[in-house]
Amino acid sequence: MIRNPFNSRLALRFNWSNILKKLKLFSSLIVLCGAVAGTPSLAADLRIGVVNPIKVLEAAPQAEDARKRLEREFAPRDKNLVAAQRRAKQLEDRLAKDAPVMSDTERRKIERDIIGVKRDLKRDQDEFREDLNFRRNEEFGKIQRQVVEAIQILAKEQGFDVVLGEGVIYANERVDVTSKVVERLKKGYKGR
Repeated sequence: MIRNPFNSRLALRFNWSNILKKLKLFSSLIVLCGAVAGTPSLAADLRIGVVNPIKVLEAAPQAEDARKRLEREFAPRDKNLVAAQRRAKQLEDRLAKDAPVMSDTERRKIERDIIGVKRDLKRDQDEFREDLNFRRNEEFGKIQRQVVEAIQILAKEQGFDVVLGEGVIYANERVDVTSKVVERLKKGYKGR
C-alpha cells in the first residue's frame, strides 16, 4: 500500500530539516559573535527574541494553503496509483484462487501480467514521489522566504538586536516572538 504523501506533520519535518539546520548554524554564529564581541554592559542592552520555526509553519495559513494545493495537484496521480495497486492485487488473488485449475500457459501469462503491473507501479510511485518532493520543496521555499521576511520586519519594528531560531534549548516567554511572527504572516496572507 502506498504511504500517504500528504501527511502534513511528516511533510513539515521532512521539508524543513535542511532549513532548520541552517537556522541552527545561523543562531550559533550569532551567539558566538555576541559572546566574542560582547562586554557585560553591551550584553545588558542587547534585545533578543526567539522564534520556533516549526510552530510558525504549523500555524501559518500559507503552509496549510500550500499543502492543500499540493493535494489537489497530485490527487489524480495518487488515485491512479491506488487503482494500479488494486489491479495487481486482483491479479494476485485470481492467480492464488484459480492456479490449480489453470493451464500452464494461462498461469504464466497472469504471472507476467503481475510482474508488469508491479514494475509499472513501482516506476510510477518513484516518479510520483520525486515530483511531489520537488513541488513541495518549491512551495515551502516560497513560504520560508515569507517567514524570514516577517521575522526581519518584526525584529526591526520591535527593536530586536538578535532573533534566534531553531537550536535554542530554553527561551523565556517574554523573548519568544513566535506568535507575533504567525500574526504577521496571517495579516500578510492573501488566500488563493
